[in-house]
Amino acid sequence: IHSDFPSEGSAVRTRVLPQNTSLIAGYFYFMFTTYILYSLVRDRYYIGFTSGDLSERLRKHNTAHGGFTGKVLDWEVVYQEIFPEKSLALQREREIKKWKSRKMIKALIKK
Repeated sequence: IHSDFPSEGSAVRTRVLPQNTSLIAGYFYFMFTTYILYSLVRDRYYIGFTSGDLSERLRKHNTAHGGFTGKVLDWEVVYQEIFPEKSLALQREREIKKWKSRKMIKALIKK
């Protein structure tokens, strides 16, 4: 039995939400993140999205692997937007990538 209020002789129990979720009206909602990473070594940006925990996704980017981000290990999150639906996060990722403009990406980050 779950209770947000302590009863006599019991400890307070709290709700711990899974990573990257919200609790609205008693229902869990996953949140989706579009993000921009920056590498000082490469002086490059990387744009992506995740349905998971952003800090875990960053850890994976900063491991040696065969992909674009695996060549250097200094990526840091410089920008993020959170969406309630996967399709919206993916749409935003594609929109930013279509810019192909370092100047526009820098302006977005500075907002």
